[in-house]
Amino acid sequence: MAGICKRIINTVNAPKAIGAYSQAVVIDKTMYISGQLGLNPTTMEFPSNNAAEQADQALKNMSAILKEAGASLSNVVKTTVLLADINDFQAVNEIYSKYFAGTDFPARAAYQVGNLPKLARVEIEAIAVLANSQL
Repeated sequence: MAGICKRIINTVNAPKAIGAYSQAVVIDKTMYISGQLGLNPTTMEFPSNNAAEQADQALKNMSAILKEAGASLSNVVKTTVLLADINDFQAVNEIYSKYFAGTDFPARAAYQVGNLPKLARVEIEAIAVLANSQL
């Protein structure tokens, strides 16, 4: 990867990785944020078994990772939302809309999956584009 700028992003303000992965990786101006569960970074526990509350914490975690890179949710261009139950889509979408307010929403895909780590109700991953001043 000669000539490519690669930087690993980790912060104590988001849950530590529970596997062999980084919280985020920046390649040149693109930041790839690993799927965030709704775990409290201090206790490594979910706030509840409620998908909306877990989504809220997952997006707080994502915000902390972005902040560590000098960015914010406004840098996010694509998200993927993984749900344990697609019936939670509307409740999660209401929380999601509070974090990505306005009209410039990132592109998004949402899926129901068979199972998520730690029996989570929701997991959210993202791709962000950084400005030169954030590199």
